[in-house]
Amino acid sequence: MNRRTALAVLLATLLAAPLASAHASRLANVEIYDRTAQRTLPIHWHEGRAYVEGRPGNEYQIVLRNQTPGDVLAVVSVDGVNVVTGQTASPGQGGYVLDGWRQLDVTGWRKSLSRTAAFYFTELPDSYAARTGRPDDVGVIGVALFRRKAVQPPVYVDPEPLSYPHSAPRDKSENRAYERSEGKRADAAPPAAAAAPQLGTGHGRIENNAARRVEFERATPHPEEVIAIRYDRRENLIAMGVIRETRHAWRHPRPFPGSFVPDPPRWR
Repeated sequence: MNRRTALAVLLATLLAAPLASAHASRLANVEIYDRTAQRTLPIHWHEGRAYVEGRPGNEYQIVLRNQTPGDVLAVVSVDGVNVVTGQTASPGQGGYVLDGWRQLDVTGWRKSLSRTAAFYFTELPDSYAARTGRPDDVGVIGVALFRRKAVQPPVYVDPEPLSYPHSAPRDKSENRAYERSEGKRADAAPPAAAAAPQLGTGHGRIENNAARRVEFERATPHPEEVIAIRYDRRENLIAMGVIRETRHAWRHPRPFPGSFVPDPPRWR
């Protein structure tokens, strides 16, 4: 049986209003919320990729909302690391189960069934991925989505079980398949050189965050959808052409802009 142990949040609240600046799919919406600035980060689209601007030192959370009436499993990665297990991320690993139409806030690295370590934007050497020897995929948040397998009537023939490897894809063809699933080409030209140190995600303060283990049987061995949101500081997004600054045209000051001397404002 293609079963995976997952985590279900005990208390999940419904949104009171539609999500803003979300990366939407058929199964779920994903947005990045800056907890320090108390605002949803707008998504900037560039060459088919989604980006958000992170501010060094600010805590953030990943907001997921199930767009279907059925259960959905979300395997979440930050900087190429599974946020639940701490393993180098693969879609076949454990994740979070979202009930139909429910929202879940993923606020940090899961330390136990009761605690998480907060996500915060930081420079690459201080990121959790770099500090654990895995700096190559810093700067991207990923969500692999699965539906729950429908209950089937009993059958007399036991088919060959489907499984998904626990390790990352080994050959380039598998990597290309996942690249296409998020709407970009694997052989796309690399971005321009960064203007400032790259951002990563740190292992922050410990918070209470209750969850419990549940069983979830996936309807398919591979994710039905994969969402990727990249992030970096503003200077680097500008250097890559993701954000275009609008600057006022500079002009020379005029020595004689008026005619006569007006009265100054009265003192208050």
